[in-house]
Amino acid sequence: MYSAISPTGFLRLKQVLELVPISKSAWWDGCKTGRFPKPVKLGPRTTAWKAEDIAALVKSLGGQDAGEYGPKSE
Repeated sequence: MYSAISPTGFLRLKQVLELVPISKSAWWDGCKTGRFPKPVKLGPRTTAWKAEDIAALVKSLGGQDAGEYGPKSE
């Protein structure tokens, strides 16, 4: 699934959560603790993540235990 992510650019939270099926609060907690990539502020009310960081995360989660991050994508 991560191959569908553009190699450059930014993804908004809604797009990230389509790739990493967890709740918003779990995602933000993971960003805070360093488990997930840090967000980039694009403006006063605009937050996004680097597409290459999310692609690397999705690739790495492919081999993880599904219990910690939700169901594996096949």
